Amino acid sequence: MDTWPLIERALRSRKRIFLPVIEKKHSMSFAEYSTDHELVRNRYDLLQPNGSSKLDARELDYVFAPVVVFDELGNRIGMGGGYYDRAFAFLRNRDLFRKPKLVGLAFDCQKAARIHANPWDIALFQVVTETGEKVIGN
Repeated sequence: MDTWPLIERALRSRKRIFLPVIEKKHSMSFAEYSTDHELVRNRYDLLQPNGSSKLDARELDYVFAPVVVFDELGNRIGMGGGYYDRAFAFLRNRDLFRKPKLVGLAFDCQKAARIHANPWDIALFQVVTETGEKVIGN
């Protein structure tokens, strides 16, 4: 799903945007993006900010996460690297951490009846598809 229209709209609304940055040792951080920042391709050929200030994941409000498959409980299968699950592992303790809200971006055809979640999987708050918002039970 192309996220650039969403990013451009947020920038026009004067929102701060932080994009994922793939780090060494299979970790992910978040760097600020604006039209002034250079974007470079990472090892997965995805664009990420180069040399921008970074923010701790706990300080983000909303995170749009890639989804390969999702179910009504907010379980997701991502791209297979576990980057989002590791970056947001602190969300397993929802009593202490209420944000960021993880929002999956997917197409309706990616919805499954049920996904078996692993203990390390972090559930989505909601999923947005081409036909509207699917509220998840988190």
